[in-house]
This record gives sequence, structure tokens and C-alpha cells, in this order.
Amino acid sequence: MHMVSHTLLLSTAYLPPISWISKAMQADKVMIEAYETYPKQTYRNRCRIMTANGVLPMSIPVSKTEGRKTKTKDIRIFYDEPWHRMHWRSIDAAYSNSPFYLYYKDELEGFYHKKFTFLLDMNMEIVRTIFRIMGIQTDIDLTGDYEHEKEGITDLRTHISPKKPVDQTHFIKYHQVFEERFGFIADLSIIDLLFNEGPASLGILNSVV
Repeated sequence: MHMVSHTLLLSTAYLPPISWISKAMQADKVMIEAYETYPKQTYRNRCRIMTANGVLPMSIPVSKTEGRKTKTKDIRIFYDEPWHRMHWRSIDAAYSNSPFYLYYKDELEGFYHKKFTFLLDMNMEIVRTIFRIMGIQTDIDLTGDYEHEKEGITDLRTHISPKKPVDQTHFIKYHQVFEERFGFIADLSIIDLLFNEGPASLGILNSVV
């Protein structure tokens, strides 16, 4: 149940993990941090999918225009290597046999044929598309400045991280393509849930602790 104007502060994320989407959909409004100093090795430019060889971390190569002081809003995407083609090939190989792949693939494939200048722009477009196709009503926007603490806002900017161990008990199990080989793996990218469970994804997300 929604609290009165519950606003959540999150870091940006590339094909966000299930925990990120689950937190976002419980809020009335999500603010994405744009003015932080960009940290390394986070979900901001990386995601995890399940493939025939196990969990595959995929990361977008980025350029810090101001060195270590670069703000997230100024992080540019590198296209010197065709990472976008490699990412889509990996997604296609991993999920082409999943029950809802053909249902959603066109919504996502376009992002890999388009060249974005800024990481934040790509991530925002992907998240808005995921919200739309899943029927998530949460309003999403960018911060206008950086505040260490924001009054009246739930701050989860550092809460969801690939460096933190995943508590499997917080996640409802759902069908995964390679589950017989590897067992159930919790908190992969939202596309793992979407391609495997389709319209049932929303109910599963509501059950995440």
C-alpha cells in the first residue's frame, strides 16, 4: 500500500536488478541521482543476466570527462568497441527460448541500435520503457542538485549494489531458463523476470521483501 507521497532516491541503473524495480514500484515518486560523483563498479553501468554458461555480468564502457570528479549526468558512453551489439547478442542467446522473449524483445532491442551520448539518458529511457510495459505507475525524474541527506525522502542510493551479497530468502522463486543447470539465481536484471514470467512479473515483484 502506498504511503502518502512516498518519494524514493535511487542511483541510476542499466537494465536494473529486480530489487531496484521492486523498491521503485512501491514508491509514488522515484528521484534518480544525477549530480553525485560517479562511483565505479555499480549497477549504474552494469547488469547481470543468466546464460547457458551461468550468470553473465555485462557492463557499458563509459568515459569520465572530468576524471574522478565527473558527475553521473556527465558520464558518456564509449562506442569504440561494439559493446551494444555484444550485449544484445548475449541477451538474445540467453533468452530466445524463454516464454515471453518474442513478446518483449522489440521493446528493448531498439536501445541497442541507437547510440546514446550519455549513460543517464539511456538508462532513463530503458527504465521508463520497462515501467510502461510492466504497467508500473511510479513517476520517475532526475535530481536537480546533490544533497548529502534529503529531508522526507527514502535514500537508497548506495543500498542496491553488485558488491553486496544477495539474500535469496527475500526473493520469490520464478521459472528461469537455465534453472535445472544452475538452480534459481535471485536478483538478476529485471529482463530475466520479464522474459520468463511476462505479465505475472508484477505480482512476483510485489512479493519481494
